[in-house]
Amino acid sequence: MHIQFAELPVFDQDRARHFYCDTLGCSTVADSPMGDDGWRWIELGLPGARTNLHFIRRGDDRPGDEPVLVLVVDNVADTVGDLRRRGVSIVTEPHEPAWEPGRTVAEFRDSEGNRMILSSARPQP
Repeated sequence: MHIQFAELPVFDQDRARHFYCDTLGCSTVADSPMGDDGWRWIELGLPGARTNLHFIRRGDDRPGDEPVLVLVVDNVADTVGDLRRRGVSIVTEPHEPAWEPGRTVAEFRDSEGNRMILSSARPQP
């Protein structure tokens, strides 16, 4: 069993696709019309993952303050540096969270204002 996709609320599908493909290295799995209003079924593949991202229309005018996804990366500090060089808004710098010593986390906002967590892999016992 696995999760096929996680839904990600966006304002602008093209801007979001550009961000996720060009900045985070995702690939387009599907991009098909969904109706008369121009909204499309866009599904992106994350590098090295079975679960895809699916863009849904944001229902309000403001992203929330809580993180919507946790992305596990090999090196949180290096990824934060790369994102910063690309102009991405960093919310919190890499740090060890009190809730899980040995793990490193940081937060950033995507092109649509969604708050995301970058995390190192879970420490081995």
